[in-house]
Amino acid sequence: MARKRKELPLLTNIEITDVAAEGQSLARVDDLVVFIPYGAPGDIADVKIDRKKRNYAEGHIERLVKASDIRREPACEHFTMCGGCRWQHLPYEEQLRFKQKQVSDCLQRIAKVALPEISAIKGSANIWEYRNKMEYTFSNKKWLTFDQLRSGEEFPDRDAAGFHIPGAFDKVLDINKCHLQADLGNRIRLFVKQFGKENGYSFYDLRAQQGFLRTLMIRIASTGEVMVVMVLGEDDGDKIDVLMSAISKQFPEITSLMYVVNKKVNDTIADQEVILYSGKPFIIERMEGLDFRVGPKSFYQTNSLQAYELYKVVREFAGIKSGDLVYDLYTGTGTIANFVARQARKVIGVEYVEDAIKDARINSEVNGIENTLFFAGDMKDVLTDEFIKEHGHPDVMIVDPPRAGMHGDVVNVILNARPERIVYVSCNPATQARDLALLDSAYEVKAVQPVDMFPHTHHVENVVKLELRD
Repeated sequence: MARKRKELPLLTNIEITDVAAEGQSLARVDDLVVFIPYGAPGDIADVKIDRKKRNYAEGHIERLVKASDIRREPACEHFTMCGGCRWQHLPYEEQLRFKQKQVSDCLQRIAKVALPEISAIKGSANIWEYRNKMEYTFSNKKWLTFDQLRSGEEFPDRDAAGFHIPGAFDKVLDINKCHLQADLGNRIRLFVKQFGKENGYSFYDLRAQQGFLRTLMIRIASTGEVMVVMVLGEDDGDKIDVLMSAISKQFPEITSLMYVVNKKVNDTIADQEVILYSGKPFIIERMEGLDFRVGPKSFYQTNSLQAYELYKVVREFAGIKSGDLVYDLYTGTGTIANFVARQARKVIGVEYVEDAIKDARINSEVNGIENTLFFAGDMKDVLTDEFIKEHGHPDVMIVDPPRAGMHGDVVNVILNARPERIVYVSCNPATQARDLALLDSAYEVKAVQPVDMFPHTHHVENVVKLELRD
């Protein structure tokens, strides 16, 4: 007989005192730390414990007894269900304060290296409709809220177009309005959903792996150009043509309309053929007189205006002189490499994704930049001591790795190469701090600048300047 699961307690009148990792808030009850989503420091709440370990627990707010003075009414009707903007209930100035603290805590607690004063975080001028890219999923298993389930009503129409529910890969929250992209994105998504229903198009079944409407990507560039990529689960030419024609007629402002037929298990289109239906095969982002071509598979910072602020910090920290050789590691589509190329003798970019490197080369070509050189491959395999002997000793290294940070072999090559300056851009201060500790034997941290790219989320970018020790 299975052991009966012990009922976990309800903690009453608990004060939430701080924020924690991954957008959580926390409270302390005796010796127990309780992590709570969607709380605000200063809240008094009854908290139901959902999971308990030896020295910490996870719970949710069952009843808000007294709201914190800093708590605000969220703008989005989907707040707490979507899982995307976990800090909408906090004033933006408080969000920035907590992100600044997150960077400081990580660098002090994990890196444990000598630090200068950390500069005040650069906030985003736009805190709504700042994203240039959104991706939506179509599903025939719409997520039902607890209120809907408790109502006893029947919900025969379960088709949805929206976001995956955290922890439930086959359930999708139907989105009426997302505030993170210009409203054109909402209008396109709602039109495709309604057109699909009116024409009897099946919405994707994520368990059975079948259905016609699968995913939708919308890019809206700062230049006003618009890309729409429909991803379909069935190769039905007639239905595809009817759908794409309808989208094109309804939204003449779309400058790049494409589709993909994806019949494999996962949603990524990196290995799929993208078919151009109308317009150009790319959109243009513009920064300081430079044009960057962004294709359907390209990576580009999703907050266009704040990306410019980020890259200005990178350029300032790099202190590039006209005779310098610059290495740009994890270069993506070469945005940073091309952005700093005018100051350098030469820039060498390395990136894992081959399509991104093709974009980087095109971006150099369309801007008349002739002093860049790009290589594709796994960083730890490409960036070797032999590679540096062949292509030259770097004066400056710019590194912008994924959330996992740098591989140990890459750190060792950097230490052997001994560039005068390193500029480390990170979307994860924790792994950045770990890598700074590894570099500390040869490098001193000279400047730290957090930059907020994603208002209403807990995510923060951080830029660190390191100089070779004497």
